[in-house]
Parts: sequence; structure tokens; C-alpha cells
Amino acid sequence: MKKTTAAEFRAKAREQLGNNIFGNKWLYALVVCLIVSAITGIASTTVIVPILIVGPLTLGMAKVFLSLVRSDEPIKIEDTFSGFTSDVGGNIILGLLISVFTFLWSLLFIVPGVVKAYSYSMSFYIKHDNPSYTWQQCIDESRRMMNGNKMRLFLLDLSFIGWLFLGALCFGVGTLWVTPYMEAARANFYEEISQN
Repeated sequence: MKKTTAAEFRAKAREQLGNNIFGNKWLYALVVCLIVSAITGIASTTVIVPILIVGPLTLGMAKVFLSLVRSDEPIKIEDTFSGFTSDVGGNIILGLLISVFTFLWSLLFIVPGVVKAYSYSMSFYIKHDNPSYTWQQCIDESRRMMNGNKMRLFLLDLSFIGWLFLGALCFGVGTLWVTPYMEAARANFYEEISQN
């Protein structure tokens, strides 16, 4: 089966976002990303609060962007907080352990930490699709799925460098619009590898 290229993932993401950075879908996706960034940014001034919110908010982001790529329905901003409505403890633990494991691998040098971050990158999409999974099952399944796919996702992320550079030229404001674009492309990436 032919693997989708980074350019094809980007094209699909743009289409799902409405091909218009000022269109409703793109703007709603932008609002979701801004809400998550603002809350985690404010929470990062403390020690305990980030531990309690990163996992549930990441699950909410996964839900928003998987809904975007799977249906033509409007984006529901309230889905951003769906990680706080079911298995909150499991979502918190999953977020915490991914952070801890990635940090520990990073102590060996930066590269092993980056590799492990990509290994764990599908965990919250998996949790969304399988709410009964434990943190261990989500991480194990993500590692299995990403076996042979880490470089593909890295190259997909890298393909946004031009967009990020262009956004930075607009006093950094333009980079805000790139975030939902990247998230939509990553959700499409998950869709492909989960079906294989």
C-alpha cells in the first residue's frame, strides 16, 4: 500500500480546515489551540497544576482534530475539555508518564528523548479511540504503531518549517495559524497508520 507523503498530508489537512486561514473551521481550530496553549502556559507557573491538566487537555485536542479529519461537522470548542469528563485520572497519568519517560530518555542525550517522544506521540489518539485502555496499553500501542513510522512523522513535522518561518516574518503572529494546520496533519497521519 502506498504511503501518504508529507505534502499529501498537508494538502488533506488544508482541505479539512476549509482551505481558508480566515474560514470558520481554521479559526475554530485556532481557538482550540490558543485555549490549550494559554491554559498550559498559565499553569506552568506552578508545579502541580500542569500535571493535572496536560493529559486531559491533550486528549481534548486529539478529539477535536480527529473529529475534524473524520467528519464534515463543525468543530466543537467544548470538546477541548472532554479529557476532564471521562477517565480523568487515566488521562492525567498518561500525560504525566509520557513527560517523565521522555525526560528520562533525554538525560541520555537529546536524540533518544526525541525518538521516544515520537514513539509515544500517538498515545492520546489511541486513548481517544480506546477509552478503556490503561496508560500502559496506550503507550505500548503507540510504540508499536510508530515502529517504522517515526522518521515519517519527523519529516512531516519538518515540512512545516517554511510555514513557521513565513509566520515568524509576520511578527510571529502567523505561526499561530500554523499550529492547527500541523495538528490536523498529525491527526491524518494517525488515521493512516491506525488503519494499517
